[in-house]
Amino acid sequence: MERGIIQVENQSWTPKEKGFDHTLGVMREGYMYIPNRMQSFQTDIFKTRLLGEQVICLSGKEAAELFYDIDKFKRHKAAPKKAMKTLFGQGGLQTLDGVKHQHRKEMFMSLMSNERLNKLKAITEKHWEQALHAWTGKGKIQLYDEAKEMMTRIASEWAGLPAPDDKFEEHVKKVSSLFESPTKLGLKYKKAVNHRKELEQWIRGLITQVRDGKMHPETGSALDVISWHRDLNENLLDSQTAAVEIVNILRPIVAISIYINFTALAVYQFPNETVKLVSGNEQLMQQFVQEVRRFYPFFPFLPARVKQDFTWKNHTFPKGTLTLLDLYGTNHDPKYWDNPNLFKPDRFADWSGSPFDFIPQGGGDYWMGHRCPGEWMTVDVMKVALDYLVNKMDYTVPKQDLSYRLVHMPSIPPSHVILENIQRK
Repeated sequence: MERGIIQVENQSWTPKEKGFDHTLGVMREGYMYIPNRMQSFQTDIFKTRLLGEQVICLSGKEAAELFYDIDKFKRHKAAPKKAMKTLFGQGGLQTLDGVKHQHRKEMFMSLMSNERLNKLKAITEKHWEQALHAWTGKGKIQLYDEAKEMMTRIASEWAGLPAPDDKFEEHVKKVSSLFESPTKLGLKYKKAVNHRKELEQWIRGLITQVRDGKMHPETGSALDVISWHRDLNENLLDSQTAAVEIVNILRPIVAISIYINFTALAVYQFPNETVKLVSGNEQLMQQFVQEVRRFYPFFPFLPARVKQDFTWKNHTFPKGTLTLLDLYGTNHDPKYWDNPNLFKPDRFADWSGSPFDFIPQGGGDYWMGHRCPGEWMTVDVMKVALDYLVNKMDYTVPKQDLSYRLVHMPSIPPSHVILENIQRK
């Protein structure tokens, strides 16, 4: 790795990485790009250049508190174009600020009621039961691929979307490509761009049917709520923006399949922790799931742009500067986590619940800030998966490559976690 040098700029002592552009460094080092440089510079902030522009990188609890200050940072035009065309979509919640963001966020938060979360849990349990029945006597499965299919059915049913059974495998590939491809190049990326366009076109058609009274999704479902959501001017969302937001419900729920994969890996790799879960104790299950989310890689960093010039700890932040918050590094920061590279669910036994040092899906306030509104969904779905993997299934884990590389985003074990001889307990 090319090391940087400390330069003095505008009376600030902000470390700056040498060289014209380091985009290839991100591609080579993945989740460790920012943590490597934080360790090298012995700081929680440094400057670099990515995709041709100056970027400020931040890590740690204090940096996260700064990053989620809506008076200092905005999300509009922060995400790279590649991510906008696949991961986020154009005009979605992640690109909004101020009252527009708050109003749209309230729509998403309305989907996170106890009733809707309990509905998701019931649907998830139903589909795990169906999957367990199908897997029994099958010989072997690749859990990641099975989980993507299962989560696509779960997400569709919960959101009020019809699952296109005649082309279901292709449908799963389309949704999965949105979170598997943002860092890919060439044909894989182009396919993902087309997949998002196709998904949005399909959902625009569903929204039109709902608004024309030809389709009646369950009251309170995502398709129902988003189809009838009105903006600050009391106008219905245009069908394209509404479609973007529904895809942004579907995509992250299916992406939980990554966490399901890592949950199975943790169950296998840490038997001393797994044995504690046989009792089905809710608190221990919660701790295990949270440690999976902290320990394993999910999303590497998040972008924002500086709203107005300001200074923080003698570091200058010029207006418009792209700023990245390191999620993986913050979740492994030894200042906040004892032995962060050890898998220790007990660390969450007395955890205070800080919104800034535990940020696998972002941080800050759910209602006013940009923290992922679906975080509760992730935890609930993972707890159901964990209960099945520990208490409701017998299976063997054959010899396979269970390594995962932090240079790949997202990071998935090459074997996709093979399970054999699956039986109901």
